[in-house]
Amino acid sequence: MPAVRRESSIMHMDLDAFFAAVEQRDKPSLRGKPVVVGGTGVRGVVSTASYEARKFGARSAMPTAEARRRCPAGTAFLGGRFDAYRLSSTVVMGLLRDLSPVIEQVSVDEAYVDLRGGGVQDFSPEALRELGNALMERIREETGGLTASVGIATSKMMAKIASELNKPAGLTLVEAGTEQEVLAPMSVRAIAGVGPATAARLHGFGVETVADLARVSEGDLVAIFGQAHGSSLVHLARAEDDRAVQTQRETKSVSVEETFEADIADPAVLERELDLMVARLASRLGQAALFGRTTTVKVRQHDFSLQTRSGTLPYATGDPAVIGRQARRLLGAIDVSSGIRLLGVGVSGLTTHAQEELALGEGLFAMASTTSTPAEVPDSVGEVVVEPSARHTPEVVRTADWRPGADVHHAAYGAGWVWGSGLGRVTVRFEGPRTAPGPVRTFATDDPDLAAAEPPDWRAE
Repeated sequence: MPAVRRESSIMHMDLDAFFAAVEQRDKPSLRGKPVVVGGTGVRGVVSTASYEARKFGARSAMPTAEARRRCPAGTAFLGGRFDAYRLSSTVVMGLLRDLSPVIEQVSVDEAYVDLRGGGVQDFSPEALRELGNALMERIREETGGLTASVGIATSKMMAKIASELNKPAGLTLVEAGTEQEVLAPMSVRAIAGVGPATAARLHGFGVETVADLARVSEGDLVAIFGQAHGSSLVHLARAEDDRAVQTQRETKSVSVEETFEADIADPAVLERELDLMVARLASRLGQAALFGRTTTVKVRQHDFSLQTRSGTLPYATGDPAVIGRQARRLLGAIDVSSGIRLLGVGVSGLTTHAQEELALGEGLFAMASTTSTPAEVPDSVGEVVVEPSARHTPEVVRTADWRPGADVHHAAYGAGWVWGSGLGRVTVRFEGPRTAPGPVRTFATDDPDLAAAEPPDWRAE
C-alpha cells in the first residue's frame, strides 16, 4: 500500500479564471463583465471564461461559436496574450518558491508545493490555514488583484481536489485522516484517471460515488480495467496517493484519447469524435500556454493492435482548426473499416511561442455581438470617434495582425488594446491596468502611428 503522509503538507495552487482575470485586470472596461479568452475564429475553442461568462454556460474547451450563442451582447471575446500571462505567472511562482523550493509547476496557472521542503515547521490546522490565507493575499497584492484557490492535504490528489472545493479565492484544508470522509460523497470523476469512458463502465456496475468505488474489491477492478488501472483506482479511492512533488517537470507532449463502449467503424462518427478531442486538446494547450508542431493520431483496432500516424508543420500552432485539419488527414490514412475501440490525438514539438498561419478576416469587429460599425456601438466613457484616416475604401485584411485583445500603442493616444478589426480598420480602446475605462478610436490598419506593443505592467506607477 502506498505510504500516506501523516500531516497535510502538500499544497495545490490554482489561479482563478486566470487568462480572463488578467484581461480584466489590464482592461478596466471589462471588469465585472463576461470575458471569454481563446480562439476567436469559426473553429475557435474557449481557453478560459470569466466567472461572469460562466453564469451563461461558457466554459473551457467549448467551441467559441457555442460560447457566443450562450453569452449576451457585450461579452468580450479575446485572443490570448501569452506574454502577459507568463509575466503574472512568473510573479506567482516566485511567491510559491518563498514557501518551498520543491515546486511542481503543472501549467502557467497551477502548481504543487511540498511544504516539507521549505521553512514550514508547524503543520497544525491553524498554522496551515494562516499560511494559505497569507499566500492568497500576497498573490492578490503582487499581481494587481488576481485571485487563487488553494488546497492543502496529505497528497497531490487530495490537494488538487481541495483547491476546487471553494472556488474562487477559497482555501480548503483536508486534515490528515479525513480524506475518505471528504471523498466518499463525490462522483467517481473526482478521482484522477477516471474519464468519461471509465466512469461509464463503472456506472454499468452501479458505481457512482467514490464511496461506491472504495467498496469494490481490487480483484474485480483489475479484472475489469487491467492490473495497472484497476489497482490505481483502488488506491486512489482510498486516498492512497504517494506521488512526489516533482521539481523538474518538462512537458514533452499534450494528448487526449477516448476508449469507446462499442467499436466504431463509421469515418464520419470518428471525425466528429476527433473534432471533440481536438477542442479539448487545444484548450489544454491554451491553459499551459504552449504551442506544438507535430500532431499524432493514435488508433487501437478491434483486435487491440495499435497504429499511429504523425505529421509535422513548419510552424508551431495552438489553433484547433489547424490541428484538426492535420488530425483528420492523419486519421484518413488509417483503415478503420473493421472498427476501432480507442482514438487519441496529441501534439508534440512544444514551444512557448507560436508562428501561426495568418488567416483571412473572420468578420468585421470581432468583439461586437452584431455587425455594427464602431460608431454605432455605445461606449461606456463617451462617444466613439472614427478617425478621418480610417474613412477609406474597405479591403479584406488579415485580422490575425490585429486580434481582439492584443496590446497596441499609438503615438498620440498612448497604450491600448484591440477592440476589433476588419475591412482595413482597427478599433482600439485606450486604457490600462491603472487607468479608468478609456475611450475608443478607430484607425486604418496601416496607420503609421499605431503599432503592436508589449503587455502593460500593472506594477508601474
